Amino acid sequence: MPPASAGRPRRVVVKLGTGVLTSGIGQLDTARISAIARELADLRASGTEVIVVSSGAVGLGMGALGLARRPREVSRKQACAAIGQSRLMQTWQAAFAPAGLTVAQVLLTHEDLRARDRYLGVRACIRELVEYGTIPIINENDTVSAAEIKFGDNDTLSALVASLLEASHLVILSTAPGLIDLKGTGEIVPVVEKITPEIEAMAGGTTSETAVGGMVSKITAAKLATRAGCGVFIASGAEPRILARLFAGTAPGTFFVPAGLPLEARKRWLAYFQRPTGTITVNGPAVPVLRDEGRSLLAVGVTGVGGHFKSGDIVNVAGPDGVVFARGKTPYHSDEVAALAGLRSEDVRARHPGRKRHEVVHRNDLVLL
Repeated sequence: MPPASAGRPRRVVVKLGTGVLTSGIGQLDTARISAIARELADLRASGTEVIVVSSGAVGLGMGALGLARRPREVSRKQACAAIGQSRLMQTWQAAFAPAGLTVAQVLLTHEDLRARDRYLGVRACIRELVEYGTIPIINENDTVSAAEIKFGDNDTLSALVASLLEASHLVILSTAPGLIDLKGTGEIVPVVEKITPEIEAMAGGTTSETAVGGMVSKITAAKLATRAGCGVFIASGAEPRILARLFAGTAPGTFFVPAGLPLEARKRWLAYFQRPTGTITVNGPAVPVLRDEGRSLLAVGVTGVGGHFKSGDIVNVAGPDGVVFARGKTPYHSDEVAALAGLRSEDVRARHPGRKRHEVVHRNDLVLL
């Protein structure tokens, strides 16, 4: 079993998969939803801030339309989400009503978290909802998001929300009881200190017609959240009083230990909430300068440019082996970086005398991955 949490958790994001919320395509398991709502209400009453990331809208829409398989066409998924989302919210409100709690719907697209002003606005809004004593119910806005698969899935969304709100814990509840060592003992791995290639190899996909991802997406989410300083539980939503038992250390499941110190908020945004528009390749000597010494990327270290990006865009930074190890914001567009590659700083200043900064990526705008 996972270790007990040290004291009462401060802020918790709980993600619930479609398999936990439904008993079949389009059929909500209202008894389980009510039980989970009671647990969440108990957490809220104890002083823990609670945010829910809830799947289920597409599956509910499929049931309403009599569909046996998840549509492949994005427009049909959007239609299912449009039909199912209102039913999902009605069910959550009914489940929380006995505790006197009000739910608040928050629908997000990747653009809402990628653009800095919208990112800050989403964070401020959710914080206000929590201050008002409501339970935010967050889902991807699949009805308008043509890139819903690119956004990932609600496992990834929950990790981004946990990072956005600096949650102490992320709890991912699904039909899986945790990370199972299928190639070894066949038992649940109780604690993961570090997500290694061996840990990732234990993950598998999903065969559910209504779900997306599986354990692969949960491991990806755990990597994102733990890097942001958030402890992650993966456990079964079918277990009775699962939340209280997880935090007491008495429930089956897997706990992923937070990795080191959390990233400063702006660098979290750079690292996890962006879709880089290009890649800057650097030479061998530049890698330890950036990675170990925390210095800025100068033109003299640049060897190549991939993609087309504008001034102010977010770009990946890759070593000579092509492996991306950093991400940052550059004041130059891609053609300028290509022209500056290999030049000394005095030559860069001579070409761009009007710029306040001449670094290709300043260290304040650079984050290691």
